Amino acid sequence: MRLLQLHSDFIEYEPVEKEIKSAEEIASKQKVRLDDLVVAFVAVESGDDETVAKEAAGEIKKYMDTVKCPRLLIYPYAHLSSDLAPPDVAAGVVRAVEKFAKESVAEVHRSPFGWTKAFNIKVKGHPLAENAKEISKQAGEVHLHEHGHDEGKESTALKNEEKLKSTWYILQPGGVLTPVAEYKFKKQDANLQILTNYEISKNRAVNQQPEHVRLMKKMAIADYEPASDAGNMRFYPKGRLMKSLIEQYVTRRVMEYGGIEVETPIMYDTKHPSMESYFNRFPARQYNIQSDSKQLFLRFAACFGQFLIAKDMNVSYKHMPFKLYELTRYSFRREKSGELVGLRRLRAFTMPDCHAFCKDLGQAKEEFRKRFELSISVINALGLQNEDVEMAIRFTEDFWNENKEFITEIIGRFGRPVLAEVWKERFFYFTLKWEFNYIDGLNKASALSTDQIDVENGKRYGIEYVDEDGTKKNPIILHNSPSGAIERVMYALMEKAAKVSKAGGVPSFPLWLAHTQVRVVSVGKEHVQYCDNILSQLTASQVRADFDDRDESVGKKIRESETEWIRYTVVIGDKEMASGKLVVRDRLEGKQREMTMEELVSEVKAQTKDKPYLPLNLPRYLSARPQIMA
Repeated sequence: MRLLQLHSDFIEYEPVEKEIKSAEEIASKQKVRLDDLVVAFVAVESGDDETVAKEAAGEIKKYMDTVKCPRLLIYPYAHLSSDLAPPDVAAGVVRAVEKFAKESVAEVHRSPFGWTKAFNIKVKGHPLAENAKEISKQAGEVHLHEHGHDEGKESTALKNEEKLKSTWYILQPGGVLTPVAEYKFKKQDANLQILTNYEISKNRAVNQQPEHVRLMKKMAIADYEPASDAGNMRFYPKGRLMKSLIEQYVTRRVMEYGGIEVETPIMYDTKHPSMESYFNRFPARQYNIQSDSKQLFLRFAACFGQFLIAKDMNVSYKHMPFKLYELTRYSFRREKSGELVGLRRLRAFTMPDCHAFCKDLGQAKEEFRKRFELSISVINALGLQNEDVEMAIRFTEDFWNENKEFITEIIGRFGRPVLAEVWKERFFYFTLKWEFNYIDGLNKASALSTDQIDVENGKRYGIEYVDEDGTKKNPIILHNSPSGAIERVMYALMEKAAKVSKAGGVPSFPLWLAHTQVRVVSVGKEHVQYCDNILSQLTASQVRADFDDRDESVGKKIRESETEWIRYTVVIGDKEMASGKLVVRDRLEGKQREMTMEELVSEVKAQTKDKPYLPLNLPRYLSARPQIMA
C-alpha cells in the first residue's frame, strides 16, 4: 500500500464520473468541502489485505497525533502505484482502513471508490505537512518503509557515515577517556547526556514543531516558502536585518583574525578530477544541474572553491599559515525531508567558512588553538554562553595516541566533559574534528562552531608551498566556521529565548540584534511632533528606533512593544514634554525609569559596543508599515 498523508487547510472534491464499472454507488455528485484535516491518499497494491489496512490505520493515527489534527479524509488514489490490486480487493481494503481508523480517530470521512473526482487542496506550510509511507506484506509479515525526497547521488563518505562503527566516550578535562556505558552522568551533565543519546541513535527526524518555528513566525522573522524546494526559507525584514548583522560581525572577526576574503562560484563540474574525488570524501547530499554538455552540482561547502584558488597561488613557507575566507550565501545540501524543520536544518544556508593552510602538523595545532579561542569568543558575542552549548570531538585512535596532550588541552579550555567519537581507522579526510552543539527543546542537537584537521585535500587539489629547502610540499588544511551556519545561530537564539520563557524569565535577543532597540510612543496627537524629534535624535546616535504614531491607546501600544520583545519603550506625554526627561519602560528589568536622552543612548551603546550597526529596514513610523502575514 502506498500512503500519502497531507495536513491540509482544506480539501474540496466533486465526483465527476465512474472510472470503473464496479465503482460504488453514491447518493449525490455534489461538491464536498472539509476544513482543517489530514487527507490520506491511499493506493492499494497487489498482496494487500486487512492486516495491511490495520497497519495503515495505525500509521495514520500516529501522524494525526503528531500534527494534532482530529479530522481525517481517506481518499482512494490509484495514481500512487503501478502495481495495483484488483478493484474489488482494493475497495475492500480501503473500507477496512476506514473501519480501523474509526476505532481511534474522532472524525473519519472517505471519498467514493472508483470515481474520477475533481479536487482542490491547500496543504499547510510546515515541515510535517507532507508524509509518505509504503506498507507491504512479505512472507506473512507487514513491513513499513519511510519515504523521503532524497533524490541525487550520494557520496561514498555519506554511505560510510551511515554504517560507520564508532566507539563513544566521555572525555573529561585532564584527559580521562571513559566509555559512555561506564560514565555516570550527573545532574549538570543533562544536556551532554542528551547529545550522547542523539549522536549514538543517529535519529535526526523531527516529529513535532520546535519552539523556534512558532517564534520565527510570530516575530515575523522567517517562514517557509511554499513556492520553493523544502528547506529554502523566506526572511522578512526583521529576520533579514538580524541575519545581516550576524553575517557582518562574524566576517569582521574572521578578517581581524587574518582571513583573506574571497568569493567562489556556487556550482561546479562533477567530472572535474578534484571535485569527483572530494565529493566521495564529504558526507553530504547534493543538487545536480544539467547545463549544456556538463553535469554540474551546487556547492555544499566553500571548501573546493577556496582550494582551487589556493592551488593557483604561489606560496612560500614564509606565508604560512595563510587563511582564505568566504561567507557562502548559499551552500546547498539535499537533506532528508523528515529532518528539515525551521531554521535548524536547511537545504540552502549561509556558512562562514575559513580555511587555514599550514605547513605541518605542529603549525596546524598552534593555529587550531587560536581558532578554538576565536570560536568561543564569537559564539559568546552572538548571545550563547559556554553553558548553552555542548561539545563533541571526533578523532582516530592513532591521532589520540600521538596527540593526547593537545586534545586534552583543547578540552581543558572548554572546561567541561565532552562527547568523544573515536574511530579505529580514518573514514573521512580529517583526523580530528570538534563542534559546539546546541540542544533545543525537543532534545535535538545542532552543530554550530566547528574546526577540522584535514590531511588529504592539500594533495588532492594539488595545493603546494615551497619549503625552506626549496622542495614543494602539500599543506595541512584547517576547516573552521567560528559560528556555524547563520540561520542556525538564529535558531539557537530563539530556542534559548523559548527556554528562558518556559523557566519564567523574559525572552529576548541580544540588543545589537534586536530590530527595534527603542520604541517611542505618543500619548496623543499633540505629542507627535515632539516624539518625531526624539526619534531623530536616537537615529542620529545610531540607535535603532521607531515611532508608534498610530491612533491607538497607549496601553495597546505598550503591550505590542512588549510582544515584539522591544527592550526600551519611551512614552511621551505632557509631563515629558515639559520636563525634557524621558520615561523609559525597561522590558528586561520590568520597571520604569526616568532618563535623559544622553543616558538612554549611553546605555544602548554600552550593550552594543563593538557590534555592527544597521539602520531599520522598515518604515520608522508604524502607521506606514504594511502588515506582514507571518
